[in-house]
Amino acid sequence: MEHLNIDGRRFYNMVVNACNELEEKKNFVNSLNVFPVPDGDTGTNMSMTFRGAVSQISGMQDLSIGDISKKLSKGALMSARGNSGVILSQILRGIAKGLENLDTADASEVSNCLVEGSKAAYKAVMRPTEGTILTIIKAAGDKAASSTEEDIVKLMEEVCAYSEEVLDKTPEMLPVLKKAKVVDAGGTGLLIILKGMTEALKNDMDIELTDKVEDKQTSTVHDGTDDADIKFGYCTEFFIKAKVDDISNFKNDLAKIGDSMIVVNVDDIVKVHIHTNDPGVVLSKALKLGELSKIKIDNMREQHRHILENEYPIEEQVNKEIETEEHKKYAFVSVAAGEGLVQIFKDLGSDCVIEGGQTMNPSTQDILSAVNKLEADNIYVLPNNKNIIMSANQAAELSEKNVIVIPTKTIPQGITCLTEFNVNDEEKANTKNMLESIDKVSSGSVTYAVRDTEMDGVQIKAGDILGLIEGKISKVGENPYEICYDLIKEMVNDESELISIYYGEGLNEEEVNSLTKRLESEYEDFDVQSNCGKQPLYSFIVSVE
Repeated sequence: MEHLNIDGRRFYNMVVNACNELEEKKNFVNSLNVFPVPDGDTGTNMSMTFRGAVSQISGMQDLSIGDISKKLSKGALMSARGNSGVILSQILRGIAKGLENLDTADASEVSNCLVEGSKAAYKAVMRPTEGTILTIIKAAGDKAASSTEEDIVKLMEEVCAYSEEVLDKTPEMLPVLKKAKVVDAGGTGLLIILKGMTEALKNDMDIELTDKVEDKQTSTVHDGTDDADIKFGYCTEFFIKAKVDDISNFKNDLAKIGDSMIVVNVDDIVKVHIHTNDPGVVLSKALKLGELSKIKIDNMREQHRHILENEYPIEEQVNKEIETEEHKKYAFVSVAAGEGLVQIFKDLGSDCVIEGGQTMNPSTQDILSAVNKLEADNIYVLPNNKNIIMSANQAAELSEKNVIVIPTKTIPQGITCLTEFNVNDEEKANTKNMLESIDKVSSGSVTYAVRDTEMDGVQIKAGDILGLIEGKISKVGENPYEICYDLIKEMVNDESELISIYYGEGLNEEEVNSLTKRLESEYEDFDVQSNCGKQPLYSFIVSVE
């Protein structure tokens, strides 16, 4: 049976089948992650993006192919997660453009929509890299454009065969793929979609979207802890108006009466955040340095009880707070994973913290929803992860508000940006200062290998502890505390003054304290700060400034 035209029903079943196939094979796509760290989420991001798009056309088989593709594109735009998801959403946007206003599509129109998908994808990326999903959609478009087939099934089979041929060559295009002995994950995901669409058309299948429990993107604060587990009950923060050259003695005094301490000295302002059981003592010590302003003290035990009673997710808690806020000049949306890191960002002035990060990239819709709930003249977004920047930019483009994305790739970069921010400065000055501050901080992390591999001649076994500097593997060993120490030692240079450690969930606090004391002894002139981030997957996130 020839397929000379595709109507809305056929196209609907094609994309639903492709969605089911990608969901089934997403873990395989994840396994193609170049680096052996536990954040290989390309398959997850593409599957959630595509599933979000397909859910928007549920039950719309009777619409025209043009209308279905348009609704599919809009759904993908809002559901896009991670770089691969954003690029996939742009591919679908181009396909919708190629099918615009059509009731049905013949082979030449299907070819054109694939070409438009390629154009849209390349246009969305500032510096396109070959050997990626971009290369595969271009191969699909090029093959379709050069084909003389009128039967759409045969056309799609040609497209899939050529796309797979090009995919097999991606390791020759990207050295990092060749070293890891894998083909590109995003390109693989796209090929799965193309094959799934072809299969449904060829067999004239009527498909239903398979049931799936949506991946949880927000966590609750309820973690089984009791009020008694909160060692220091009052979150205390304020500013000291004073020109202080040396605040080391002040910081040493505070360290004895609290934890989660952050003290930043900028010009004639000292910003202080600490968890303590006696805010009065903290304020008394601060008054010796100068005048205090913007004092804020929160009873964390009371907050904890309130959250337990309501069992609200963190995002809902934040949204409830946002609804009561008045319009202001500036507001911040940040992304962070881990109860401790979420609290640090809120304490430093972030109005909304979307809980996410590695393996849990928020969608364009998640970020846009947070932005829309804020009432401010200027809204800054701190993605704090290189794989979230494109979704943040897409949300900024969709918003009618003045949204500025500061392209922070790490948690330390986001924290530094918040400490550099000055509410009294104009938007352009603040944006410039925060962009410049990104280059001032060196970021590292300690995690574990999820598979055997070889990187730069180094043999890595699953379970090995990995130390990364700016996302590149620098240390391999067995002890996360030793790896963290060695990592910081490599990161320190002659201009360094501050070492910040954010330790993850499940670590031994005594060993963390021993590591901190060892660093303080090694770097006597440095300010060494240790904070409980409770982040998953990463034993340590560290920065040197």
